[in-house]
Amino acid sequence: MSFALLVVILLGKRIGLRERILVQESLNQTSTGGIIRLVILLLVFSTSMELLATGILATRWVPEYGWTFGLFTSLFHSVSAFNNAGFSLWGDSLSGYVGDPVVNLVITTLFITGGIGFTVIYDLVRKRRFKSLALHSKLMLVGTFVLNTVVMLLIFLFEYNNPFTLQPLSLSEKLWGSYFQAVTPRTAGFNTLDIGALEPATLTLIIVLMFIGAGSASTGSGIKLTTLLIILVTVRAYLKGNRDAVVFGRRIPENIVIRALAILVISIGFVGMSILLLTLTEPSADYLSLVFEAFSAFGTVGLSMGLTGDLSAMGKIVIMMLMMVGRIGPVTLAFALAKSSNDHYRFPKEDVFTG
Repeated sequence: MSFALLVVILLGKRIGLRERILVQESLNQTSTGGIIRLVILLLVFSTSMELLATGILATRWVPEYGWTFGLFTSLFHSVSAFNNAGFSLWGDSLSGYVGDPVVNLVITTLFITGGIGFTVIYDLVRKRRFKSLALHSKLMLVGTFVLNTVVMLLIFLFEYNNPFTLQPLSLSEKLWGSYFQAVTPRTAGFNTLDIGALEPATLTLIIVLMFIGAGSASTGSGIKLTTLLIILVTVRAYLKGNRDAVVFGRRIPENIVIRALAILVISIGFVGMSILLLTLTEPSADYLSLVFEAFSAFGTVGLSMGLTGDLSAMGKIVIMMLMMVGRIGPVTLAFALAKSSNDHYRFPKEDVFTG
């Protein structure tokens, strides 16, 4: 949507209200005001981040591969990381640099920045103080930090004695490997540890992270971190007997809570149906590998336990369709398929037993 708008601007065309509304929805903005300025800012910011990262990575890869391939490798991985594509020029992704501080810091900074959401970036550029940030930005920043820290510690514990992942590495390499593998499952797609050799507990943790995904209006997919946080805040409010879901001194509107629940249920439905189809198309495959493959596709992560290349034609179609659903968004797709209704009246209400 941003690229389409930029093309229209370059052609000197007028940006109408309809186009502004489309971009507003695409970038999760509350109004159409400042949309053009936001899109231009995104272009400048994205290009600057990728070029800066290319320069830093070049200091690492040019001495190793020479100017031509070294610069190309740096540019390729910078663009791939910032846009959460996860493509690497090496068959083992970035496993050869599991303990390299430069590669680890630059690549993770890129895909965390790209995955946190353009809305948060724009908010940070304008306000710069945490107290002044919008609620969405506060949730994304705090949620990302807490989730990444907790998952890093868990992976370090789960894989510490695994002879195929962390055990042969030094302590610093163990920490770098745990950190990288903790932040990459939320749609980044790179890996520095052998995914197929990870412990079942670690794989389960990664599946959950792939389902959660990145932030709204970001380069990533999944149900989005804020969706999960809103549901958790709502559950906490219910258990405490509170009338409203409140976080950071702000009440979550009821329609946002309903939307979050809809996203969760529809997403589980799409992934669950895909896993069922994969068990039919790939009867000889390991079940955990199928589940991992499905969640990875939905989150457009790109991680695999080695099953992707061995999928049947029908299995590949299922995975491709699931990737499309994850990228477009399950709620967007559901809205497109559902019939619109004129809700001009309300029925009498009656209680239903639950739980």
